[in-house]
Amino acid sequence: MSEITTVARPYARAAFETAHAKGALEKWSGQLAFLAAAIRDPSLRALIDSPRYTKEQRADLVIKVAEGQLDQEGTNFVRLLAENGKLVALPEIAELYELHRAEAEGSVEAEVTSAFPMSEAEIAALAAGLKKRLGREVRIKSKVDESLLGGALVQVGDMVIDGSIRGRLERLSTALNR
Repeated sequence: MSEITTVARPYARAAFETAHAKGALEKWSGQLAFLAAAIRDPSLRALIDSPRYTKEQRADLVIKVAEGQLDQEGTNFVRLLAENGKLVALPEIAELYELHRAEAEGSVEAEVTSAFPMSEAEIAALAAGLKKRLGREVRIKSKVDESLLGGALVQVGDMVIDGSIRGRLERLSTALNR
């Protein structure tokens, strides 16, 4: 477990509890996703990491970038993170928040990597199959990796289902080399 994840965990939990109490899980998801994306931007990250700015100036900078994206609680959250020097943990906070949200909603996120872009019908069929297997609602994030040659690689938490041609070839190669 990385140190940044350890740092992010209590903030993600606090954000989740606040959002859950207010019935604003989706709103907080949007706010945190926006903030995480902003912090990943190299130019903003350089400003946040710069010793030239005070904690308050760093918070103001992030709030200015997120203008129109944050409610008052989101703004206060940014100020708290800046005060504690934890703005750089926002991507991990957002990720952990989504795990809390998925658990509360009885859903899980699956990351699907396919050799070619998947159609909406294929994504829906995969989600239905995973729901049947896992007994939970499944939200799918898909991406393309042409090196798979064909098929797909599905990751749900710690579970990995390798249905890619590359994976099959690697398993065949291992079996032949024994």
